[in-house]
Amino acid sequence: MNEHDERGTTMTGVDPDRLDDQQLMKELETIHRTRHDTLLYGSNDALRAHNERMAVLEGEYLRRNPRRFVAPGRTREGARERTADGEPQGSSQGAEGTPVGKWGPGGAGGGTGGR
Repeated sequence: MNEHDERGTTMTGVDPDRLDDQQLMKELETIHRTRHDTLLYGSNDALRAHNERMAVLEGEYLRRNPRRFVAPGRTREGARERTADGEPQGSSQGAEGTPVGKWGPGGAGGGTGGR
């Protein structure tokens, strides 16, 4: 596959569907880390390229993870339940009373066990 997408614009970086899961996550972490500086200090072309690359990477992540964990506080209903200090009402417990961490029930790894 060449380094151009179907719309005729030049794509920068490796086509996301050619990255393994670890490489895709590293690319996503990098692009999110550089987002603020690109917005504040990048040229219009740099921001446009950043937007396009981020959308392609995020789209590939979502394609691979259609059933990813969604934190209740990151939904409209969950946001409405937050108190004035930004903390959810009640405790930071999941539905079964287990702590809910950044990666979902059970801590790192999305609750898949084995860690």
